[in-house]
Amino acid sequence: MKRVAILTGGGDVPGLNASIKIVVRRLAAIGLETVGVRRGYEGLLYYDPDSPDFHKEHVRPLAPDDVRTVDRTGGTFLHSSRMNPAKVKKASLPDFFQPRIPAGAGETIDLTSVILENLASLKIDALIVIGGDDTLGYACRLHHEGFPVLGIPKTMDNDVYGTDYCIGFSTAITRAVDAIQKLRTTIGSHERIGIVELFGRYSGETSLFSAYLADADRAVIAEVPFDIERLAGLLTKDMRSNPSRYAMMTISEGAREIEGEVVQTERTIKDPYGHKRLGGIGSIVAEKLERITGQRTAYYQVSYMMRAGEPDILDLMVAKNFARNAVVLLKRGEFGRMMALQDGQYTHVPLTEAEKSPRHANLDLLYDSESYVPVVDHVFNLPMFLR
Repeated sequence: MKRVAILTGGGDVPGLNASIKIVVRRLAAIGLETVGVRRGYEGLLYYDPDSPDFHKEHVRPLAPDDVRTVDRTGGTFLHSSRMNPAKVKKASLPDFFQPRIPAGAGETIDLTSVILENLASLKIDALIVIGGDDTLGYACRLHHEGFPVLGIPKTMDNDVYGTDYCIGFSTAITRAVDAIQKLRTTIGSHERIGIVELFGRYSGETSLFSAYLADADRAVIAEVPFDIERLAGLLTKDMRSNPSRYAMMTISEGAREIEGEVVQTERTIKDPYGHKRLGGIGSIVAEKLERITGQRTAYYQVSYMMRAGEPDILDLMVAKNFARNAVVLLKRGEFGRMMALQDGQYTHVPLTEAEKSPRHANLDLLYDSESYVPVVDHVFNLPMFLR
């Protein structure tokens, strides 16, 4: 083994650059080259072995000096995309790619064979993939095809199976709690109901843990359809019992009313993994609460601020440690594995765990579905993140 590639896919989170830095430095220390793939799987798919310009645009060699300071900032300096090479729209492919399209191909094409050809052309011996369930799910496809691959889980929703923790979750919750606490001064001053909408398509952990840690009055989560009339009554009660006469609630972007649908933004085109852009449920809830309660509301969508900026200390630590462990497994020749935290200990699990549907919040342990509140009686013998 001589050359290892690394890529980041899906949404960015703080901590990605830290993982990349450690991988590059540790590989260099054992005499291996690192190739950074730009824009996730898109970089591998659109790499043109016959064009030097495309080579520079989509892949780049990485040496320790190239990554010396990258861990001081958030995001990913390799950039990212939501490209799914198994489901590529023919119309989206660049002109130079047309000769490689299989004869008789439909509108959506599986181009995994091209990914494997390009990996061979680049003389890549192994691939380290940093991503959520979608990005890691396609990494599983490469693993099933026999290519050596390792996974590092990241997602601020913390919803990848097989690990108690994903890079990005701590920073996202920190940002959300900070926003809730700061908003209290304005919402309390005007005696309103505060609605804070947080990222969370299928998993309500961001809403649940943010409400728990910020001591918000109610938390509406993606897993439990809510009754707007009941919610209105509970928030009215919360306002009356608060000396400052205001109430605070969190809500997942993927939450929906009973018999209702998940709210999508105006941009409803699905990404390559089949996801539509969500957002706006908080605004709808705010409008309905005003009509039902007669109270003014204040709606705030934290959204991208949850994943913006530098990582907090926990994400920095986990990102670097996951990367170190990935290189250890690579040295051992153990592929098809995903780095993980279980019961507070670093470990690794089959990469195929990421193929399972997104993990949900532990409703039995942590949530009262009737009153929409976090419920934590005790945490003895529970892992740090209360899985």
